[in-house]
Amino acid sequence: MTFHQQLLQATEAERASMIATPIIQDALQGNIQRADYIAFLTQAYHHVRHTVPLLMACGSRLPARLEWLRTAVAEYIEEELGHQEWVLDDLVACGVDRQQAAASQPAMATELMVAYAYDTIARRNPVGFFGMVLVLEGTSVALATRAAQTIETSLGLPRNAFSYLLSHGDLDVGHVDFYENLINQLEDPDDQQAVIHAAKCFYKLYGDIFRSLRQTDAWLAEAA
Repeated sequence: MTFHQQLLQATEAERASMIATPIIQDALQGNIQRADYIAFLTQAYHHVRHTVPLLMACGSRLPARLEWLRTAVAEYIEEELGHQEWVLDDLVACGVDRQQAAASQPAMATELMVAYAYDTIARRNPVGFFGMVLVLEGTSVALATRAAQTIETSLGLPRNAFSYLLSHGDLDVGHVDFYENLINQLEDPDDQQAVIHAAKCFYKLYGDIFRSLRQTDAWLAEAA
């Protein structure tokens, strides 16, 4: 069994728990409000804008023995540059003021997930950051395109309100293949355990963002 297979097996319960979150299931079935989608995009902006800084921090702290991984991090950085602007474009297409969205405060659940990512890199094993990559990219491939098509139909929003979801549903298929090949090169047991532990935590933390979305619907609907 490859390490990637071990990782998926070890995190199966956490992944299933996150996907079972009511608002995710509602989105897949088309039972979602415009405010729900705006809330999702707003929180996505607040964590996506940290992706490149987190990758930079991870690359800077990797030990010399993982120089090959630092090279891969550089490739990730090139791919991820500017994605937060896609999210803002979608918010504008939904009728939200761009500056107001960018200046808004993230939900506590979003702050905690971002803070845990920085803490993993700075205080624990920086390789653990790839547990977050598994959660966010794996979830995108599994759900993004399907959810975008259902939400577009149910809410009647224009196609240009879904650039982030649609691009990540398609784009991350290639990313996941790249990730699988990369992660299978990790041979140190401590590195492997760091990725598994972080992935379990990030499934909970990312799920908490979805669970908190409807708590922010009211003011986001007013902002739109």
